[in-house]
Amino acid sequence: MPASRARGLLYALAGAAIGAVAARAAYAGFTRNRQADLSSRWTRKNHRGEPLTLLEGPAFVAGSGAAAALAPGLPGRVRAAALLAGAGSGALGAYDDLYGTTDSKGFKGHLSALARGEVTSGAVKILGIGATGLLSAALVSEGPVDTLVNGATIAGAANLANLFDLRPGRAIKVALLTGGPLLAASVLRGSPAAAALAAVPLGAAAALLPDDLGERAMLGDAGANSLGALLGLAAVTRLGRPGRYAVLGTVVALTAAAEKVSFTKVIAGNPVLDRIDMLGRRPADPV
Repeated sequence: MPASRARGLLYALAGAAIGAVAARAAYAGFTRNRQADLSSRWTRKNHRGEPLTLLEGPAFVAGSGAAAALAPGLPGRVRAAALLAGAGSGALGAYDDLYGTTDSKGFKGHLSALARGEVTSGAVKILGIGATGLLSAALVSEGPVDTLVNGATIAGAANLANLFDLRPGRAIKVALLTGGPLLAASVLRGSPAAAALAAVPLGAAAALLPDDLGERAMLGDAGANSLGALLGLAAVTRLGRPGRYAVLGTVVALTAAAEKVSFTKVIAGNPVLDRIDMLGRRPADPV
């Protein structure tokens, strides 16, 4: 095995392991008093109407942040970009988790409200994640055009991940299915820094998947936004310009589609996607 490939694998394993251990430790600490957690403002009802905690989100942010800070192989600017993208989008997502309302939904709803002079929590999050996306992109980009494209990709990926967080484990499964090939390609092509960066969010997310699938917790906006932003950052630092444009186009297309169609209905209507979506989950309640 070439030295660069071996180093990439080692860095990836280290980043994933640190993220997983830190995320589990944070989750255990946050949810030590389970009964208190389910009576707190971090509690929501899932699609079954059952209570679950949103503290999985802060646990993900803490775990991935620890991995971004401690994982070997990350250049200083990349490390700083990961901390900014993950923690910034996570903090803005947490703000929406705690103070958001359902009066306005989606990009169109929040921006329409903003045009009427109404500043919703969702609008604050959209603008804030856009700003953190651009700032983190500026640390890893060359020139203003690359910064704009990469910043839009990071912010768009943060929002898109949140759109999948509607059923147990779905957002994490999407992250693993999209981030896994990126991680594998980084290792195989001898890009240690890219491998470490991709492994950071995947390790933290995978460690929290059992509680997500078990319907004890969910990522919420905090965790999903942070997960998407970190994967977006990993993509723009690994891919060439055509690949980055393709990712941005895909993110924009899926986000626009979500304004018109339900991802849940689309997934349920496709046997393959539905089987993946239901893997590890409780069976649907009988009608």
